[in-house]
Amino acid sequence: MVHKRLWLLDVLRGAALLNMLAYHALYDWVYVFGHSGGWYDIWSPGCHLWQQYICWSFILLSGYSFTLARRPLKNGLVVAGCAAVLTVVTVGFMPSESIWFGVLHLNAAAVLLSCLLRPLLEKCPAGPGLAVCGLLFALTNQLPYGYLGFEGLHLAALPAAWYQSNLFWLGLPDLTRFASADYFPPIPWLFLFWCGLFAARLWRPRAGTAPAVLRPLAFAGRHTLLVYMLHQPVLYGTLWLWHAVEMA
Repeated sequence: MVHKRLWLLDVLRGAALLNMLAYHALYDWVYVFGHSGGWYDIWSPGCHLWQQYICWSFILLSGYSFTLARRPLKNGLVVAGCAAVLTVVTVGFMPSESIWFGVLHLNAAAVLLSCLLRPLLEKCPAGPGLAVCGLLFALTNQLPYGYLGFEGLHLAALPAAWYQSNLFWLGLPDLTRFASADYFPPIPWLFLFWCGLFAARLWRPRAGTAPAVLRPLAFAGRHTLLVYMLHQPVLYGTLWLWHAVEMA
């Protein structure tokens, strides 16, 4: 019997993956190799919105997919291992771009914690659970930067003493001595993961085969972790060669 997939999820993952590849290629070209970025400026509203679309998509879809996974604990451990490899490689070979708690670390932590809390999560009604997690995500969105609030809306400043222990793995980094090229701590991002988890209980797309025009995206979306682990070495190597040719 052929196992039918929820192809829409694969396509959405593939689209986010394609955007991530483009975003990281531009980042490397501009900020690693020092070329002019033109319109690409990570501090501009447009690039920030692009980056947020990518990470929100991955995190929401990861939470959604948690409810579909046959072996979520195994999946979480595999992602945790990949996250550890990513930290070792970036610290060892690209210390200026070290990743201490990036999106892979978040995904692993969210999956493993959700496995632990699954009985409680399953008792929560899906609608209220989604609403509460959405509210908590919005409220704690700026927690790593010392505030309660969402994006530029700062509702309240938090005590500096909370950050002195540099609990970056929780969401309370001491930004005077902590830096990570990719940083997605459990607070606030775990709440977005759980938004995806509760959303999966409220609605599911039809299973089947993706339309022909979308099958390349669906294929990429089925191999997200592999592409994620390989994309930076491939991008860096390709851009290094291009940069070397231009400088010759």
